[in-house]
Amino acid sequence: MAKTVKLDPINQEVAIQTNDNLLSGLLQKDLNVWKECGGRGMCSTCHVFITEGMDSLSPVNRREMRTMEVITTANKFSRLACQARVIGEGVVVEIPSGMYVSEIENIEDLIGRRAEENILHPITGAVLVEAGKLVTRSMITQLKDTQVEVAEYIAKTQDG
Repeated sequence: MAKTVKLDPINQEVAIQTNDNLLSGLLQKDLNVWKECGGRGMCSTCHVFITEGMDSLSPVNRREMRTMEVITTANKFSRLACQARVIGEGVVVEIPSGMYVSEIENIEDLIGRRAEENILHPITGAVLVEAGKLVTRSMITQLKDTQVEVAEYIAKTQDG
């Protein structure tokens, strides 16, 4: 039987089958959520905040806990959408605001423009460039280095 999950701040709802993970519902809505590790709870690109209904989700497992330890924006309301299974009603999910650097196709195109939204580190969730800030060439170097680091990290976690 499907459970209704509310999505903030976009004020939408999605039906998720009982025992399916939150990620399945978020992907239905084409939201700004990735699954770099294939939904294995190892990359944190599906990090979300649960503003209501934490007790309507499966408990946090060890892998999820270890992964969340590296997310700088994580707090007691954090979950990985790929690991949190919906077991009851009343879940409200808040999607972190911003765009992950791994989503940007051509970083060079950003030089000299203002970031339209926060540009986030896909693993730690840290803000690399704040919304409204002018993107400089030195920032581009940092963003490219971050993309390489993330690709190496993901490759390592998928091999191991």
